[in-house]
Amino acid sequence: MSSTAVNKGLVRFRSNLKVARRLWGVIEPTPLACLKELTGRYGFSIAVGDLQLLDGKWYITHAGLLRLSLRRRCAGIRTTAVERFSDSAANRWVFRATVYKNSGSRGFVGYGDADPSNVSSIVHGAEMRIAETRAVNRALRKAYGIGLCSVEELGYLSPAGPPGGKGTAASSAGGNGSHNGQPRLRDRLCLLIRQYNLDPNLVKAYAAHFCGTQTIREASRDLVESFISYLAASAKEDRDGLVCKLNSFAQPAKEMKP
Repeated sequence: MSSTAVNKGLVRFRSNLKVARRLWGVIEPTPLACLKELTGRYGFSIAVGDLQLLDGKWYITHAGLLRLSLRRRCAGIRTTAVERFSDSAANRWVFRATVYKNSGSRGFVGYGDADPSNVSSIVHGAEMRIAETRAVNRALRKAYGIGLCSVEELGYLSPAGPPGGKGTAASSAGGNGSHNGQPRLRDRLCLLIRQYNLDPNLVKAYAAHFCGTQTIREASRDLVESFISYLAASAKEDRDGLVCKLNSFAQPAKEMKP
């Protein structure tokens, strides 16, 4: 490997490490070594949303896998629904994806499934697209030898737009859609809630107060993004103080009439 390539890899790793520390604080030795390997071998970038650190483990994102396939000049991806295992009435879907690394490739196959029991409640109704995304992710991971699980394959969090393919309208009307390949704002919020074990309902109430709206859905994307950044910094610096603040938004219990 040339000295130029080594220097570029080192610069890329230092950039990833800087962003990782800003997002997640101190990185333990094991995930740190893994990040160095992932950066050098695949050129992943945390800044553009290729990787997520959850419970001390790295997860690849759908966007990161697609960017990798573009860099490696992937010849094509084909997806089909596996009808015998799917049930549209029950929102249960199974997809098969085949990735062709080059024109002569026989293809790398991956399967993905989704139903209301293994996707986040915020994306119920989008199970078909989630199943297809999971299938593509598995096929891409096989094709390029990536042992990391993808974020979209996790049951508690599956980034996806609202059903019906109206992602653009949803983004402009609630501000919570994806933006330039970055994870959706609501998914980033879910990650923070899970990472710091926060009460989701209290976080929603705090978000609405922070944004000056009745509900978080009515807030603009910029306001929601500012709240998420503020919440992440507060949780990292003083989680106990943040929990205390959140508790102030708890609804008082109604008195029982005799």
